[in-house]
This record gives sequence, C-alpha cells and structure tokens, in this order.
Amino acid sequence: MKKYYAEIIGTFAMVFCGCGAMTVNEITNGSISHAGVAITWGLIVMSMIYAFGEISGAHFNPAVTFGFAYAKKFPWNEVPKYILAQTIGAFLACFILWFLFPESETLGSTLPAENFEAYKAFILEILLTFFLMVVIINVSTGSKEIGTMAAIAVGSVILLEAMFAGPMTKASMNPIRSLAPAVVSGNLQHLWLYLTAPFIGAFLAVVSCALVKEDNCC
Repeated sequence: MKKYYAEIIGTFAMVFCGCGAMTVNEITNGSISHAGVAITWGLIVMSMIYAFGEISGAHFNPAVTFGFAYAKKFPWNEVPKYILAQTIGAFLACFILWFLFPESETLGSTLPAENFEAYKAFILEILLTFFLMVVIINVSTGSKEIGTMAAIAVGSVILLEAMFAGPMTKASMNPIRSLAPAVVSGNLQHLWLYLTAPFIGAFLAVVSCALVKEDNCC
C-alpha cells in the first residue's frame, strides 16, 4: 500500500502546487508570471521524485504508468491501481484549490490558446509527452528511479516544456492533471485532446527507445 499512498501524495503535491501556481497567477493578474508557473511545475515534480522515487517510481501520471507498462518495466496489473491513486491525489488537490480560491475560473485547467486550433494543440501535446517520456524511460526503471539525476532530468524537461509550450496548450503531458481541474472548474472543452495525446506520446517514446537502445528498454 505504501507505493499507492506515495502516488496519491506525490500527485496531490504536484497538482496542488502546479495548478495552484496557475490559479494564484490568474486571480492576482499575473503576479507569479508564466516563467514562475513553469518553474513551479519543474520544481514540484523534481521534489516529489526525490521524495517518492524509491517507493513508487514517482509516476504521478497515467501516461507515464502506461508507458512503463508497455515498455515492460512495470506490471500491467498495477496500472489501474496506480491510475486510481493518481486520480485520488489530483482531485483532492483540485477540490482544495476550489475551496481556497473560489473566484478562480479555471483552477489551472489546460486549454489551448485563443486562435490555436485544437488539432495543433493535440499534435503539440503528443510531442511534449514524447520528449518527456523519452527522458523518463532513459533515466528510470519504472518501479524505482535511478539515483538523484533522474529527478533533475525529469523536473528540468517539464520546466523546459512548460516554459515554451505553456502559452499555447498549458503543457499538460498528463491526463489526470488535465482531467481534475477541468471537472472541478467545469472547463471541459477540448478535454479529449489532453486525455488522449499524452498516451500517444508515451507510446511513441517507448517505440523510439527500442530503436536506439539494444538492452534495458522494452
């Protein structure tokens, strides 16, 4: 049960801090800034990997869990349990954000930028998750992270992608991170792309790993 609790707490912390930064930035008219939001996402993910990487593998993302399972680095029978734990953590975080900041209209929901078509956001989210999963699959084992560099590498790529793609799609790369604030705040438009693109990106990353690595991939 400890690994499931780790996934709940880690996902809770990630969504609370990441979506919380977006929420505070929204209601204070940009006091945190786009760069501050991106840094928050990168730092909280890095911190939670340090905290729980050796316990659960620190997935905090259904697409990552799926990617590890497809790569044969994680048992398929554990996938539903991990996703359930991640769902619990994400929704708890969003309900608390809703309680603390009822004036927020989005609670950190992921929505494409105005005049940025949904199909373009879909493609961008696939590519973002692809890059993220390429890094993850090469620095971790699926059940335990490899050393301290895994946290730095994963946190850095999330910060990087949030920095340049955040203005266009909010750089989700995580279905449950998008689902929870969308449901709690009622912003369900374009949710389909955030629930599908990360899984496609993770799948393509695992396939690409098999093309460039002979051992310890999948």
